[in-house]
Amino acid sequence: MINVMIVEDNATIRQGLSMLIDATEGFCCPCSFGDCESMLQAIVQQPPDILLMDIGLPGMSGIEGIKKVKASYPNVDIIVLTVYEENETVLQALMAGACGYLVKKTPPARLLDAIRDAYEGGSPMSSHIARRLIQLYQQNQLFKRPAPPENLLTQRELEILTALADGKTYQGISQQLYISVDTVRYHIRNIYRKLHVHTVSEAVAQAFRKGLL
Repeated sequence: MINVMIVEDNATIRQGLSMLIDATEGFCCPCSFGDCESMLQAIVQQPPDILLMDIGLPGMSGIEGIKKVKASYPNVDIIVLTVYEENETVLQALMAGACGYLVKKTPPARLLDAIRDAYEGGSPMSSHIARRLIQLYQQNQLFKRPAPPENLLTQRELEILTALADGKTYQGISQQLYISVDTVRYHIRNIYRKLHVHTVSEAVAQAFRKGLL
């Protein structure tokens, strides 16, 4: 059962979405809200699997709401469902932590497929939004990787970080590089310190942002 929460200020749309989701086998929508503030109070009780989030909301914006949800509940997947299609809004939503971006004219069947896709690890987007992102990428306006800082990480640290990005365990890295597990831990502590992070996922993400991987 995919648990879906909705944030939409238009009561008619909100009710329609809730009814659609509840009436579909394998989906449920236990609660929906007209603003981010109400959602943030309720999400503490039971975070959903999927959060459908509008952008233009009274009070706190959807972008800020996405940031707050991802900061406290990183495992909640957020799909933006909005009328806004401007490049800057799309980028802000994705950078805030949304995994998908749909426009409100998305057909009901496609919306349900998108929710299922996000639940299974995908990043659903309206086709013309995806095309726009591709165009931005091709124009070198998106995902520009900075030149890697010289001597930020040693060659051994880069080898270990690459192995972590590939999903290797400490034991697996130890066997791959012919070093002890304690030595792996030592290098990882240095990686965390140099990249100013505290977890493997943060280290890998920071490495990609800095152009190290």
